[in-house]
Amino acid sequence: MRILLALGALLLGVGVAVCTVLLHSYWWGMALGLAATAATLVALPGGWGRAPFGAAWAVVTFVLSMSRAEGDFLVSGDLSGYLLLAAVPAVLVAGLVGLRRRQDPAAQDGVGPPLARP
Repeated sequence: MRILLALGALLLGVGVAVCTVLLHSYWWGMALGLAATAATLVALPGGWGRAPFGAAWAVVTFVLSMSRAEGDFLVSGDLSGYLLLAAVPAVLVAGLVGLRRRQDPAAQDGVGPPLARP
């Protein structure tokens, strides 16, 4: 089941990244792409759900931002292009931060490290 979740998140990351790169030159496309990315990162569970999405989104966005041998490019050197490129490490970190699942607070026994005293 975990493999299917990871594969689905990977494909979703590729799809959202391609759409974000293609529409980032429009203000509504950039807003929609970043909102869809953030909503997906929040909705996916930690562990094998969020990490493949973040990694796929970052890799696809980075690869599509490179210029081709013919001189063509998809990400221009303007404000929206720089904002998209600045989102790449943020999405990658957000995907990897959730790699470890949070423990259930009810399952903890209340014993922890002592608090530091001033």
